[in-house]
Amino acid sequence: MKLFSGLNITSSALTAQRLRMDVISSNIANIDSTRAEYVNGNWVPYRRKMVVLEPKGEQFSTLLNKAMNKDTVTSGVKVSRIVEDETPYKLVYNPDHPDANENGYVQMPNVDPLKEMVDLISATRSYEANVTVFNASKSMLVKALEIGK
Repeated sequence: MKLFSGLNITSSALTAQRLRMDVISSNIANIDSTRAEYVNGNWVPYRRKMVVLEPKGEQFSTLLNKAMNKDTVTSGVKVSRIVEDETPYKLVYNPDHPDANENGYVQMPNVDPLKEMVDLISATRSYEANVTVFNASKSMLVKALEIGK
C-alpha cells in the first residue's frame, strides 16, 4: 500500500460529502421556488436534487482480494452524477399566489425539509468521521517518520 493512499481515499470522501452538503443546502434554499425554469410556456417549480456516489475504481470484492494478496490497493469514492428527484410536486391551495392555477392551487417544489435535514445530518457525520480518519492517519504517518530519524 502506498504511503499516502489512505489520505487520498479519505480526501475523496471529504470532497464527496462536501458536495452532498452543498446540494442539500441548495435544496433547502429553493424550498419555495415556484419559478425554477420556463418549460413550454409555463414556469416549473424547483425539483429536488440528489447526489449519487459510487466507488472510485474497482468493486470492493476485487479490492479485498488485492489487499489479501498484498497488491497495491487504492480506491475511494466519487460523485457519479447529480439527479433530480422525480417525486411529484406538492399542490398547495393559495389562490392569491401569482403562480396559482385556475383552481387556486400552486405547484410547490418537491423538497421536504425533514428529509433534507436528515440527509444533511448524515452528510455532516460522514464528513466529521472522515476528518477524524484523516487526522489519525496523518498522526500515524508523522510518528512513523519521527521513528525513522
